[in-house]
Amino acid sequence: MVNYILRRIVFMIPGLIGIALITFIISRVLPGDPAVMLAGEQAPPAVVEKIRQEMGLNNPLYVQFVDYVKQLLQGDFGLAWHTGNTVLGDFATRFPATLELTIASFIIAVLIAVPVGIIAATKKESVVDHISRIFSLIGACVPVFWLGLILISIFYSKLGWAPAPLGRIGEDINPPTHVTGLYLIDSLLSGDFIAFQKTLSHLILPAICLSTGTMAIIARMMRSSMLEVIGQDFIRTARAKGIYERTVILKHALVNALIPTLTVLGLQFGYLLGGAVITETIFAWPGIGGYVTESILATDYAPIQAFTLISAILYSVINLAVDLLYGFIDPRIRYE
Repeated sequence: MVNYILRRIVFMIPGLIGIALITFIISRVLPGDPAVMLAGEQAPPAVVEKIRQEMGLNNPLYVQFVDYVKQLLQGDFGLAWHTGNTVLGDFATRFPATLELTIASFIIAVLIAVPVGIIAATKKESVVDHISRIFSLIGACVPVFWLGLILISIFYSKLGWAPAPLGRIGEDINPPTHVTGLYLIDSLLSGDFIAFQKTLSHLILPAICLSTGTMAIIARMMRSSMLEVIGQDFIRTARAKGIYERTVILKHALVNALIPTLTVLGLQFGYLLGGAVITETIFAWPGIGGYVTESILATDYAPIQAFTLISAILYSVINLAVDLLYGFIDPRIRYE
């Protein structure tokens, strides 16, 4: 097991180097001059040139890339010019908001999609099955930005059930005492149930919006996996032995159907973690997504490169964790 993990980590290195190189090159061909953005449109050319020299933008691209890699090896992701803070400092401040939104969205998607997929498979071609397939198709096709605006229009503007989409907690209440950075957990740890209620009310709409596409994909995968497993010989044998149908489905079929579904779950969690840019922008959620959007508009290289590289690392780590979980779900899977 240890050797397998070490091999996977070694194999991750070339991919991460390639991603760092591609991101570096793409960020350099973006329109706009960071030195002009930093100095201001009305700054004299001499001031702009001085800033370019200090930032190393006049060096050849290969020299800039080598300097960038050296910084990464030292754990330095650079300085965010548009905020004046280090990229890691900004990430540490904003990442808990993105993580909380991602976890909430993932929980909603799993709690709804997995049962829907199981019921649709066990009642194939029934009304429930048809409804689940229509729901999956719509959920996978609906744009996130459109769905977010519709949810805000209905539940905030018309019904008044949801608070204004302006961040993680209302302006009339202080955030809970910082422990983990996750407001729901911190409010429970500090016993601040008012903050917990306010945080939950602000979290529901963006979490539902972000989870819709993932929910559709998981439901379809769960249904397909269950249908494949239900048709196998060992399921027919279990039914022939007189085992209760519920036991057959939940104990025998579900465990085997979870293996391919687990891969999708891991990939979708990584997608939610790195793909919440639009949702965070619509709901003014102070996470990494909004931060990256601001960086793109400001032509700020360092945060864009750091976000891409960290997302790639998270994807790789999640994939490794999913592969290791296979062995716990199915004892026949071993890693030599």
